[in-house]
Amino acid sequence: MTAHDHPHPSAPSAPPSRGPDDPAAGEGHAQAVEPLPDEQGAQVVALLPDEQGAQVVELLPDERRAQVVELLRRRGVVRVNELAAELDVSVITVRRDIALLSSQGLLRRVRGGAVLHGSAVADTLAGVTPQGTPPAPEPGQEAGAASVRSVTGPGAVPGEAAPTTVPGGQVGGPDQEQARATVGMVVPSLDYYWPDVIRGAREAAAASGARLVLRGATYQAADERRQLSRLVGTAGVDGLLVAPTTTGDEGEELVRWLQGAGVPVVLVERAATVGPHREAMESVVSDHVFGAAMAVRHLATLGHRRVGVLTTTQSPTTPHVRRGWRQACGELGLPLDGTPDLTTVDQRDPGWPEALDAVLDACVASGTTALLVHSDPEAIRLVERCQERGIRVPGDLSVVTYDDEVAELCDPPLTAVRPPKAAIGRAAYRLLAERLADEDPQRPTHRVVIEPRLIVRASSAPPQP
Repeated sequence: MTAHDHPHPSAPSAPPSRGPDDPAAGEGHAQAVEPLPDEQGAQVVALLPDEQGAQVVELLPDERRAQVVELLRRRGVVRVNELAAELDVSVITVRRDIALLSSQGLLRRVRGGAVLHGSAVADTLAGVTPQGTPPAPEPGQEAGAASVRSVTGPGAVPGEAAPTTVPGGQVGGPDQEQARATVGMVVPSLDYYWPDVIRGAREAAAASGARLVLRGATYQAADERRQLSRLVGTAGVDGLLVAPTTTGDEGEELVRWLQGAGVPVVLVERAATVGPHREAMESVVSDHVFGAAMAVRHLATLGHRRVGVLTTTQSPTTPHVRRGWRQACGELGLPLDGTPDLTTVDQRDPGWPEALDAVLDACVASGTTALLVHSDPEAIRLVERCQERGIRVPGDLSVVTYDDEVAELCDPPLTAVRPPKAAIGRAAYRLLAERLADEDPQRPTHRVVIEPRLIVRASSAPPQP
């Protein structure tokens, strides 16, 4: 399970590498480097192979944004294309960074770039206000907005909220004086979707004084196995946070390996079962079924009676989005027969343009007036193609996207379902810390489910004649 905020110049070009739903090509290897302290005191090591197989240390998003601000301090004004080339990232990543920094009052967006705006830059980037207090939540992430359910044991019912962090990051009971915990974290991308998950885990680790060792993988079970083996065998981690491949023969073998790894494991945006009784592994996931159903209910409330769905073939989130869409359509009495229910290649595939036209043809032929699309890059491309074909968004076709990574950069800005990424990271670390601190060998398995939020923007409106 996975799955994956920012204003709007014209719709961006060529969205970059993707999130928990986008397998990356090739396999990579990471090697140990000295960890560097992050802005909040937790130690974070991020490793990712470059295209030639050489080992590189990838800038985390906070570090990249700090570099954007520093370049602005030196030059006064920067252009998006120049920043993308200088930082070796995509244009859409730079636009997303500028949008976030603008929302924090650190710069002002201008056509094609940004200028420095305001002060107290270093404190804000470090996550501390000038008064030394924690910063306000990011836009759209109000405190307490995410609903959390904790499920204990296979088949149990919703219960208490996620457990709290272990004080001091210690392994063992509160009265034991032991070294701080070292936690390994393996995620399939350091770019799309996962940076906010990493940030949440990092904040929770920093609060408890733990050391977080991060490795980036490549959506390949064999690569994930190598990364995890090194963390357990070489780095000596006390526990693992991991978003593994769980399907296919290699994925199933990886799940069995994790079960016998000898350290506590919490799955992040994934779920898996083990053993003859299919016992659940501990996990923290977004409720993507609920999120997709929420999108359908929003569109039905606007008056849409035929709501289609578009997903991509290789996304781990696709089954959950489709299940939520079908459930909500059934509950609301919306017709499924003849309504577009399509799974296509993603927008980087050579067959995407033809597949996209087939989707729009199906919407026109069936009288479909609204479409749920997973994920943002596909939704942005779909809106661009609508404009080329004279299909008005939202006048002729309302569009809701699932992930909200770059949805606000579209023109018009896209209504989006936003998985609670930072909350997922925080809850995953806290669940692992609780497991490390609990000496009870009979402690039951915990599964935490956190609800996404719907962010309403300009791409959804009542159907027009």
